[in-house]
Amino acid sequence: MAVTVVLAAVLSVATLGLAEKLDDTAPVIGQSKGEFATQDGFDGGIVRITHVAGDVVRVSEIEVAVSAECSGDGTEKHGRLVNLPAKSGDRPQGDNIEGDDIFDESSGSLTERGSDDTGALVTDEFRPGDVIVFRIAGGDCDLLSGDTVTVRVVHTPSNAVIIRQGLTV
Repeated sequence: MAVTVVLAAVLSVATLGLAEKLDDTAPVIGQSKGEFATQDGFDGGIVRITHVAGDVVRVSEIEVAVSAECSGDGTEKHGRLVNLPAKSGDRPQGDNIEGDDIFDESSGSLTERGSDDTGALVTDEFRPGDVIVFRIAGGDCDLLSGDTVTVRVVHTPSNAVIIRQGLTV
């Protein structure tokens, strides 16, 4: 009888611990695509990451980590968009940026100018068909043809990279 009670206690602790870990599983983004577009009349460029297929992800549970080769000064810079969705409406503020500040913080920098699409970083959910949009500011990180920008979308509760895109300028 005592063995049964001990065995039941061990199994319940193990099962509860496993159930807690299952709650932190990462969503699955089955397919994504990315593109880098130079800006006409502006330095820097526009990054677009499209969620093509997979789970819906709460934007408050993601961060966007960016590594960029900056030809202007020969360095690689690493910035991160955090505390999402952006509270300012359509641009990141200081509390949305960690690491190197390579992001364009002007109005409309997290949206598609001239488009009805607001950009996923200013909404509550990142769904199939949605686009993460942000701009890398020229001057902070000058990008030339052949440079590489790597974007990782990180699901913070599980610390899993759910999208990784390497983009060539």
